[in-house]
Amino acid sequence: MLTGFVPTMGALHEGHLSLIRQARTDNDLVIVSIFVNPTQFGAGEDLDKYPRPLERDLDLCEAQGADIVFTPQPQDIYPSGYQTYVDPGSLAEGLCGASRPGHFRGVATVVLKLLNITVPTRAYFGMKDYQQLRIIQRMVEDLDMPTQIVPMPTVREKDGLAMSSRNAYLSAEERVAAPVLIRALRHAAQIWAHGQRDVETLKKAALEVIATEPLVRVDYVQALDPVTLRPELGPGTGLLLAGAIFIGKTRLIDNVVVNGDGAELPSAPAQ
Repeated sequence: MLTGFVPTMGALHEGHLSLIRQARTDNDLVIVSIFVNPTQFGAGEDLDKYPRPLERDLDLCEAQGADIVFTPQPQDIYPSGYQTYVDPGSLAEGLCGASRPGHFRGVATVVLKLLNITVPTRAYFGMKDYQQLRIIQRMVEDLDMPTQIVPMPTVREKDGLAMSSRNAYLSAEERVAAPVLIRALRHAAQIWAHGQRDVETLKKAALEVIATEPLVRVDYVQALDPVTLRPELGPGTGLLLAGAIFIGKTRLIDNVVVNGDGAELPSAPAQ
């Protein structure tokens, strides 16, 4: 029997639902987890405020064809005396790992535990969290795990904003400003497509676009190899343009991945 697994923290949106639908298409059994993982939140982050509309999420999972929804409590995943964690290595050092120390240690640990509990044939991860995706791919490969990791396109609103549970935190004015990040990354991607290969020039081009929006504060903008997540680009590997911004107190991330010919890998429109 083929089993598909979709790990989530709940507050489900169309991005999550696209993963469940693909899992339903590919597999005999579909398992969705809903678990707000405390070990991936740092001091002062939004663990306590993170939305938890469980009944709504359960209804959405049922409507998309999930067979099992796993909703553990923190003490189920991290019982008393728990002390074993996954070191995600160099892939976790930059991007969000630099501004959220320990975040990917928590992510890798909980994903490893969930994969061990559910033992799926395939597990589905969105490309919006690209660094997370690469860390999970590397972990599964390095630890000889039998699960296939299936990357899925970022699902976007009509104005390009990547769907995220944290979008609900935005005021009306902040919501209008939020798509500046994807516009900036796509602007840099167009420059890459026209032959520019200097990563600092690409970053500067993206930052200039973001600077036009006064409500936004930049956490980072990076141009990296999409496999190694390093600024030294490998031949023919393409390019990852990734950014994180603050709008008010809300932190949003996004990325654009282009292949060696400069073509952007697909994002999925909202249904």
